[in-house]
Order: sequence, then C-alpha cells, then structure tokens
Amino acid sequence: MTSFNMDNNHNQELYQVISDRITNSPQNRITFAEYMDLVLYHPQQGYYARKSTQIGAQGDFFTSPHLAQDFGQLLAKQFFQMWEILGKPNSFQLVEMGAGQGIIAADILTYWQQEEPEFWQVLEYIIIEKSPQMQVQQQKLLQPFCQKTQWLDWQDILDNQITGCCFSNELVDAFPVHQLIVKDGKIQEIYLTLSPENNNFIEIADMVSTSDILDYFQTLEININSYPEGYRTEVNLAALDWLKTVSNKLKSGYLLTIDYGYSATRYYHPNRSQGTLQCYYKHQYHNNPYLNLGNQDMTAHVNFTALEITGKSFDLQTVGFTQQGLFLMVLGLGERIANISQIEVQNAQQMQKVLQRRQALHQLIDPTGLGNFGVLIQSKGLTQSPQNPPLIGLTVP
Repeated sequence: MTSFNMDNNHNQELYQVISDRITNSPQNRITFAEYMDLVLYHPQQGYYARKSTQIGAQGDFFTSPHLAQDFGQLLAKQFFQMWEILGKPNSFQLVEMGAGQGIIAADILTYWQQEEPEFWQVLEYIIIEKSPQMQVQQQKLLQPFCQKTQWLDWQDILDNQITGCCFSNELVDAFPVHQLIVKDGKIQEIYLTLSPENNNFIEIADMVSTSDILDYFQTLEININSYPEGYRTEVNLAALDWLKTVSNKLKSGYLLTIDYGYSATRYYHPNRSQGTLQCYYKHQYHNNPYLNLGNQDMTAHVNFTALEITGKSFDLQTVGFTQQGLFLMVLGLGERIANISQIEVQNAQQMQKVLQRRQALHQLIDPTGLGNFGVLIQSKGLTQSPQNPPLIGLTVP
C-alpha cells in the first residue's frame, strides 16, 4: 500500500470528481485505468478538456506536425496511393482519429487541393475527436476546408461504411491503461482508494479486475507471473476495443497507426521493471501520475504486437510495420532534405530559416526520437492482386 501526497499544482475540482468516484465504487476503489480516463478525458475537468494550448512549443509537448508541413504532405502522398490501390473509388473517406489542433488535416487538405485535383474531388475528411476543446481549435483552423471536413462520433458511422483509410498520430499511447504488479509470485492489479487520515490517494494491489488482462498475456505467450517480485507494467485494453470499433466501421481500406512503442517481447522484458508510463508537463517528463492533477499529459507506450495479433481476429491484416524515419524517407523526405542544400540564401535571416527547416526535417527522422516511432499499417477487405504495388512508405529505401 502506497500513499501519495497531493501537490499544490492540481485541479481541485478534478480531485473531487475522482474522490467521489472512489467513494461510490464497490470496495471504495477504482482501477488505475479508470483514474487515467478521468484525469485525461473527463468532459469538464480532464486534461484534454481544459488545456487548450498543451501541445506545441508553449505547451507540455509537441508532435511531428508541429515541426514541418512535410509530415502531413508526405502522409498525403501515401493516402493517395491507397486510393489508387483501392481502384480510385468515387468516394474516399480519410478518417483522422484524435486530430490534435488540426495541423495534419490542414497540411493534408492544402496539399491535395493544390497537387491532386482529381483526388480532391472524391475526398471526404472525417475527424473523430473526443475533446470538445480540440474540436473548437480544429474547426477554426480548418474553416477554409469546411465543405470537405466533418466531425463525427463512431456511432454516427454505419458498420462497413468506410472505404478509404483510418489513421492516427500519437493517439493510442494516450488511451487509459491498467497498471499491474507482480506480488507474491502472481500478477495483481493496481487500484486507487483514499486514505482515511487525509484523503490522499493510496495505491493497493489485488486480483485483476477483468479476465481480459489474463487473456491478453496468454495471447502474447508471456508469463508475467514468473517475473521478479515488484515488476510493474501496463495493459492497454482500450486499444483492443478501439481496433474492434475501427474494423467494424471499415469496409475496404487501411488503418495506419503512428506512435511510440515496442514489440511485446521488448515491452514486457523482465528488465523493463517499471513499465512505460510517462507524464509530461511543460516539456519535462517524469513517471508520477499523481502530480499536477489535471494539468499534465499522461501516456504509455504502444504494444504493436498486441495490435497486430488482435487486429487479425477483427479481420485486420498486417500490411507492414516500420519506423517513422524510414517511412518518411521513402515517401520523399530525403529528397526534401537534399534540396535544402541547393537553396541560395541572400542574408543571415534567410540562412536562419534554412537551418531551422533542416533541423525540423532531421527531427522527424531522428532515430533517438520521432524517427523511431512505429508505423503500423493494417488492411481490411482488400483483394490480393499481384498487380497491386507495395505501399510506398513500406518499401525498403
């Protein structure tokens, strides 16, 4: 049993929401997954509902599209090829899940409007966004493309309706995770309750809340019970539910997932004894999810093996897996970097802009950072044909 003192930088209203949930729950406790869901996604007090500027240079973290328009433009090239492989249908739905501030969407739509008028005519851009605050920002930025974009919930989309591609960038890592610990030679789950002395959060370990957790490790053929005492890790069951939802809505096309993570053997390596949970506050990261309540982001790495294995049970076939750096290079980022050296500069100000752009593009492929992100592409309903070329982003450079 571990008690956590509340710091001064926390949202008192959110603390009360969580405390009430604990008090009104069976055994006066909630799973860590329930806690993480409230902290990030409570409709009024959650981090993504309240923090309007948490992404970017002035926020708590930045993502690939904040560095350069090239990220969205190169994704646009890959989506165009997907449309070609699908036989150039008269309607192509591109569904972005968790669109942040709408930057990727703006870059993709601008590129297609200028470069691919034929594709532009058949495009439908759909955004699935849980955060009302983010929706407001997205709609403001994408107002010039209002005739091509719409915001929907999954229940607004019929099963087997989408022909095109569903994609996300750094979405799955923010799904609520169950936290687990090896105690007395068996896996147990972390729950939160309240201290009777001061109402601080207390972690306790007990039997897992659902057999789905045990089934998860059995599917991966990983015996966590044999791991050292105190070994701690996470399970992202929400990601598996999300896969099922996407597959149900997808009739024919692709699912593209970009995120940071590992294969199952790396994720659940015995030496990774404290899991992957990270918290981000003003571009600083740490692993205490009870600080800055409601004012910091919270993520866990993605288990790509679980996405692949579970995807197959939902008729999602793995097309390929690669790293973001390689993915972007074969889509043309290498040429763009090379072209920078050909730019003639007339003054120091132009030189500064050239250097900044070069640095931004190199960050996208940095093997110690964004370039090491995983890119997983799955498909559903595609007829296998020798005439179909491999996806550009998955070819070996």
